[in-house]
Amino acid sequence: MANSIEGSKFFITGGAGFIGSNISELLVGKGANTAVYDNLSSGSYSFIEGLVGKGLKFTKGDVLDREFLASAMKAESPDAVVHFAANPNAKLGKGQDLINEGIVSTYNVLEACRHANVKNIIFSSSGSIYGIAKVKPTPEEYGPLKPISMYGAMKLASEGLISAFSSMYGINFYIFRFANVVGRNATHGVVFDLINKLRKNGSELQVLGDGTQRKSYVSVDDCVSAVLYVYAKSGDRENIFNIASDDQISVSEIADIVVDKAAKGAMKVFGTTKGGWPGDITDNFISNKKLKDFGYVPRFNSRSAIETTADYVLSGKAKPA
Repeated sequence: MANSIEGSKFFITGGAGFIGSNISELLVGKGANTAVYDNLSSGSYSFIEGLVGKGLKFTKGDVLDREFLASAMKAESPDAVVHFAANPNAKLGKGQDLINEGIVSTYNVLEACRHANVKNIIFSSSGSIYGIAKVKPTPEEYGPLKPISMYGAMKLASEGLISAFSSMYGINFYIFRFANVVGRNATHGVVFDLINKLRKNGSELQVLGDGTQRKSYVSVDDCVSAVLYVYAKSGDRENIFNIASDDQISVSEIADIVVDKAAKGAMKVFGTTKGGWPGDITDNFISNKKLKDFGYVPRFNSRSAIETTADYVLSGKAKPA
């Protein structure tokens, strides 16, 4: 049985963040009653301010505050919880911070769901859980899963918790493994970082890694639209989908796009290492075949997603984390 969005209640952790604010806006636009729960550590109230009182309610709170989270969720009595609260910057997250911000927070959200009798959870996972996959594009059924970063390990552990709670307490889950998401309300990421470097030095662009890294990028518009498409169409208890574009783009190509738009003629200076940081997956390409077979076809490819993001950042609307 499919799920209704119009008139349903959604409780969104991290709903003022990059992806969270975009799905909050889309839910309000579809007539959902939307409650955002966010501590604003990486998100911005300005991203959702125009929606408050127009179908959206905001509560400032931390997912690590288990009692307050449980109380806030129970008060809303949502039909579905969208758990998007996490450290959004994969290359900076490490150690205890990621365990708290990812694994512990997911456990807290699941416990709150159990006590509030919530039957649906939507979770933002990551293609980084696949690690250095031998099959590309990498399908959802690929294994064994061996992440090479703390961020990927945290997302995989969170998926395990969700699966366990689903089995033990009858919670339907919708796990979405995102490619590299870019677009409106971005506060970090390769495009954001490169443009900020050029703003400081318009004649030279320092690029992390040797530029040959190839990844799939997905527009945040496609990302949140695909999430709600699957949620609305699928009545299955267990749902795992990759969300990605059809192709990859290299860091060198991204640097060319950014230089062309922001500082024509700037010299690109690449690093000597293959990866940009420890845990960087230098050839990341997850499959979107299952998503397309289900009926959702992404509107943007990697290049157009990067180009529209560069235009957004250069417009001056982007806010740093």
